Amino acid sequence: MGALADLLVGSYPGRVLRVAVDGPDAAGKTTLADELAGGIADRGRPVIRASVDGFHQPRAVRRRRGSLSPQGYFLDAFDYTALRRLLLDPLGPGGDRRYRTAAFDFHHDCPLDGSTREAPAEAVLLVDGVFLLRDELRGCWDRTVFLQISPAASLRQALDRDVALFGSPAAVRERYQTRYLPGQELYRAAAAPADHADVLIDHERPQAPHVLRWPT
Repeated sequence: MGALADLLVGSYPGRVLRVAVDGPDAAGKTTLADELAGGIADRGRPVIRASVDGFHQPRAVRRRRGSLSPQGYFLDAFDYTALRRLLLDPLGPGGDRRYRTAAFDFHHDCPLDGSTREAPAEAVLLVDGVFLLRDELRGCWDRTVFLQISPAASLRQALDRDVALFGSPAAVRERYQTRYLPGQELYRAAAAPADHADVLIDHERPQAPHVLRWPT
């Protein structure tokens, strides 16, 4: 991913660069963003790491359509107003660069009372997560990366990763087949994220990613 780090380091010098690393569940977004963070820092630009997971809605909001509802996942899981107000807008053009990287602890279902920090003028903000190229956020990013994988690969990698989180392989399958994968179908139908990403990567085999689109 050295070429991607080079691309980001050279993008919009002189101001904060806001980068989305999007893709289906278990596509490898967090791993890629962490690797990019190291490469960008090695190339001399400060890095701010964040995840949409720090901006969940409370459990009662997330589950108001049912705990396995795909509509609830796509429409209710995250607080995009807080994501913009606390992180994306302050680091955008004209913002004061005072930001927070998280607002809610979904593990304990409670708000976080974190202090704001001031971003260096040429920082690169790397945000990983699902649904980042939805219509209400698309204009908030300076560069966007989308990891494309099949539903089968998403489920296969979730079974390697999420059994401890959900308790059993059967629970992982139920969660993905009923909520997460259909939620991603809703996202693709509503926002066509793969069509709008600056960088599109086939991540079906994370050990051998294949670039499908690159900015000219």
